[in-house]
Amino acid sequence: MTTLQLISLLLALSVSIHVGCIAAFVAWRSGTRPATAFLIGGGSCGTACGLYLAAVSAYQ
Repeated sequence: MTTLQLISLLLALSVSIHVGCIAAFVAWRSGTRPATAFLIGGGSCGTACGLYLAAVSAYQ
C-alpha cells in the first residue's frame, strides 16, 4: 500500500465518520429515538465511505 493510498483511505474514513455523526445528530434533534438516529448515522457513514472510495478508485 502506497502512501497516497493510505492517505486517501484515512481521508475517506474521516469524512465518512463526520458525515455519519452529523446525520445522526440531525436525526436525533429532529425527534427520532437515539437507536434509530444511530442507525441513520451508520448508514450515512457507510454510504459516504463507499462513494468516496469509488470516486478515488475511478479517478485512479
